[in-house]
Amino acid sequence: MSNILQLLGTEVACGDSSGSASNFGGRSLVRLINTTTSDHLVTLEAAGGVDTGTLTLTAKGVVILKKLPTEKIFAANVGVKGVAIGYAN
Repeated sequence: MSNILQLLGTEVACGDSSGSASNFGGRSLVRLINTTTSDHLVTLEAAGGVDTGTLTLTAKGVVILKKLPTEKIFAANVGVKGVAIGYAN
């Protein structure tokens, strides 16, 4: 897999509840960064608000999350930001 990221949107703060979760334009890859000095829980949920999985994003941590187009993401703190990405060759 290439290390060249293709930005497919603008980085935004993740919602901090199920009601403010985002599907990031239906994209399958989302780069998440925790801009805070504390660890925060990130939740992936399916349509209807059913949690699919969770992870703890460490302080200043970065992760690329693969998801289904209909799945949404929210975090325990709006200091967690995300942007839809692809990989370029």
